[in-house]
Amino acid sequence: MLLLTYIEDLEKELAHLKQYYLTHERPENKRDPEFFSFVKEHTEPVFKKIEIWLEEALQFVKSRSVKVHPQQIQSTEENFKLLLLHSYYVDVKRKRYMELHQSINYVFDLLKNDIANQKKI
Repeated sequence: MLLLTYIEDLEKELAHLKQYYLTHERPENKRDPEFFSFVKEHTEPVFKKIEIWLEEALQFVKSRSVKVHPQQIQSTEENFKLLLLHSYYVDVKRKRYMELHQSINYVFDLLKNDIANQKKI
C-alpha cells in the first residue's frame, strides 16, 4: 500500500532528524542566509513528502473504520513540520522535541496497525 511506503520513508526521515538534533548545536545566527539555504535545501523534499503523506493518510482514515481520526492526522502533519524545523534550528528543549517525536511515531504505529488490519479483512 502506498500509504505504508510513505510512513516508512517518513520514519527514516524522523530518525535522521532526531540524530541531527542530538548531534548539532544551535546555529550562531538563525538569520544567516547560508544556513537558511542549507535548511531549505534539506527540508523542502521532506515537506513535500509530508504533504503527500497527509493526503494519503486523510483519504485512508476517512474511507475506512480505523482507530486514527482525521484530527490526529492533521496534528501529526503540524508536529512533523515543527519537528523538521526544530531539528535544524535546535531551538526547543530536548523534552519537547522528544514529545513531538514520540507523538509522530505513535500515530505512524497506529496507522501501520490499521493498514495491517485492513489487509486481513
